[in-house]
Amino acid sequence: MQIQENISLRPYNSFGIDVRAARFASFTSEDELATLLADLSPDKYLILGGGSNLLLTGDFNGIVLKNEIKGITELHEDSEYVYIRAGAGENWHQFVLYCIERNWAGIENLSLIPGNVGASPMQNIGAYGVEIDDVFHSLEAWHITDKKKVTFTNSDCAFAYRESVFKNIYKDQFVILNVTYQLRKKPRFHTSYGAIEQELERMGVQELSIKAVSDAVIHIRSSKLPNPAETGNAGSFFKNPSVSKEKYWQLQTLHPSIVGYDNADGSVKLAAGWLIEHCGPQEGISWKGYRQGDAGCHARQALVLVNYGHASGKEIYDLSEQILQSVNDKFGVMLEREVNIIG
Repeated sequence: MQIQENISLRPYNSFGIDVRAARFASFTSEDELATLLADLSPDKYLILGGGSNLLLTGDFNGIVLKNEIKGITELHEDSEYVYIRAGAGENWHQFVLYCIERNWAGIENLSLIPGNVGASPMQNIGAYGVEIDDVFHSLEAWHITDKKKVTFTNSDCAFAYRESVFKNIYKDQFVILNVTYQLRKKPRFHTSYGAIEQELERMGVQELSIKAVSDAVIHIRSSKLPNPAETGNAGSFFKNPSVSKEKYWQLQTLHPSIVGYDNADGSVKLAAGWLIEHCGPQEGISWKGYRQGDAGCHARQALVLVNYGHASGKEIYDLSEQILQSVNDKFGVMLEREVNIIG
């Protein structure tokens, strides 16, 4: 629990932004976290997990606390489910692979998502037709002010598309300690979303398994998305926006190739990547593949903003502002950032 001073955060964020923290410490248990918070109060905190869903736009004049709580435990099982608790500091993809090896089903579609376990309920991460709230059972979190541990059930978390109570009404009030997932003993495959079925066919899969689905997702993501270890990024920078059916029909009349998916509430979810790709900084130039210095929009996936080397957080943020305004000007749709802005 050594507290360090004036530490570069470049190794701790997937964008590779070189900003500094006034103070930095890591914790590996609930007790260590409680001690740190008691000793350092009332300082300004940033709780850091895998650093894969944030953009740092300036130095952090406070203390960064790195969550490194590990451990995976099989709690109990019934005829249909097995209940698995994982420490918030566990790497998400490695946890997915751990479950696949044991034939625990439900999160195979979420393979290769960067970050740690603790971020999974906070962001309600999702991909290829599956979201965390489909498999979430409960979590334990430390209340910073009240200095006590609180248990949250699925309904307590108020999950929505890339949302939970930890991103709005309880923002910066809790530190997630561990998460318990309810995984199936007998899989229910989700292969109709995206290009999973085509990829399984290309792979020559004869007998469907959660390992095969995971492999297909890994292949697809690897072919479309940049590796943060090679090119700084935080995955999808923007959320897919939803509009009314009437608004969608209007857009479809003007833009027949627009991509949309029906939501259960009657609205239509638009593909933000399509919107971004079909507008740009000027007529005839798309944001997709566009670059300003070392800040850019990825050439294979317009939802992903990238740091090609030495971009600042502010440069990437400014590029995102230009994209937001451009999409709103052309389509009358205001995108939302999925990435958390810190600075």
